[in-house]
Amino acid sequence: MTVTTPPASRAAQILARPIALNGLTVPNRIAMAPMTRAFAPDGIPGEDVVSYYARRAAAGVGLIITEGTYVGHESAGQSDRIPRFHGAEQLAGWARVTEAVHAAGGTIVPQLWHIGMVREQGQPPFPDAPAIGPSGLRVDGTEGTGRAMTRADLDAVIGAFADAAAAAERIGFDGVELHGAHGYLLDQFLWAGTNRRTDAYGGDPVARTRFAAEIVAAVRERVSAGFPVVLRYSQWKQGAYDARLAETPGELEAVLTPLAAAGVDAFHASTRRYWVPEFEGSDLNLAGWTKKLTGRPAITVGSVGLDGDFVQGFRGEGAPVQSIDRLLDSLEAEEFDLVAVGRALLQDPQWAAKVLGNRFDELKPFDPAALKSLS
Repeated sequence: MTVTTPPASRAAQILARPIALNGLTVPNRIAMAPMTRAFAPDGIPGEDVVSYYARRAAAGVGLIITEGTYVGHESAGQSDRIPRFHGAEQLAGWARVTEAVHAAGGTIVPQLWHIGMVREQGQPPFPDAPAIGPSGLRVDGTEGTGRAMTRADLDAVIGAFADAAAAAERIGFDGVELHGAHGYLLDQFLWAGTNRRTDAYGGDPVARTRFAAEIVAAVRERVSAGFPVVLRYSQWKQGAYDARLAETPGELEAVLTPLAAAGVDAFHASTRRYWVPEFEGSDLNLAGWTKKLTGRPAITVGSVGLDGDFVQGFRGEGAPVQSIDRLLDSLEAEEFDLVAVGRALLQDPQWAAKVLGNRFDELKPFDPAALKSLS
């Protein structure tokens, strides 16, 4: 008797292809988006965090991008339950995570993070540390309790990112992602709304990229040539969803070109809904424009597999399952290269296996009320 193997689904054919990010080969086009959970007491990822990431790698996620992790600068964060990327115990915990993800067949990069002026004075892990930013301004334009960064501050933060990247390679990670999105520190420099500096780090769009570009260059110097450096960026900010770095493709090119030249190997273009075109006159989303303008691989993200954006989800509103046909069309057309999945993968560790295995009938709507019991 001849046994015939059914053809792979269209999703599997498109998503199961490997992709190179500098010297790293990611086994497929599915990435796990970074999602803060605050499950790391004293900033140390424990065995529950090891299991959390390994389960998703074992189920077919090609690239894990960890939740944001604070770099080694006292003003970087404001929680003692969000993981840190400095300190012997913290890095030992992350080494166990990487080992487990690799054993499960996945690849993994940490997201390196400094929150800048989002920080509230007096919060852990370093209560006395001030909030710092390009001009001492919050996203809403208020001054808060922070201050503008000095030259010494700039150098210290650049060094903290470079140290973290070097540590990531040393303990076995496959690359790093720099968090330059959503109104946090790097994005505060990129956006005119929070960057009012009159020195070399402020002014026109190219000048506003200087701080982020110097971080990229410092990271690039501390890691091996084939070690991928990914930059996540966005137009929108927390609490300012209509904010934009660029109103036109030309303005976006002015922002991205210096970052690519500094050593960014891939861009992670964060949007709330991946299917929304970024500029009038084109169907390309932000990731599509990013790849077109820079020639670098691009990761898209934003409510993948769900009908509704993540802001609604974390306000307690559910989101029914949405077809990914449009996503597959764009991947097949090579508009972008990977797709990062957030809430759908947070709720269902088997999401990638179900999609790659043509088991769409097993996908479940997003239910924020169920997240407390998930790991």
